[in-house]
Amino acid sequence: MDKKYLATITILIKDRQNHAPEVNKILTDNGYLIIARLGVNLQKRCAENCTALITVVIEGNNKEIKKITDELDKLYGIVAKVNIMTE
Repeated sequence: MDKKYLATITILIKDRQNHAPEVNKILTDNGYLIIARLGVNLQKRCAENCTALITVVIEGNNKEIKKITDELDKLYGIVAKVNIMTE
């Protein structure tokens, strides 16, 4: 059995209105790994071209963590960075 780790993935979405559906699909498809999620719009009262930041806490093995991070980071207009907590 692969060792499980706690990790955070921070996701910067440069145009929330256009790119959020793609991000949400990936997060939904990998929802079994997600423990918590926090989303923040960086501009107050933004109507279009808003930048958003999402942080998810996940528990998974190295392969699962890398897969979800890579899927997110490959999307146009998205930057995803992972921080894996080790013992």
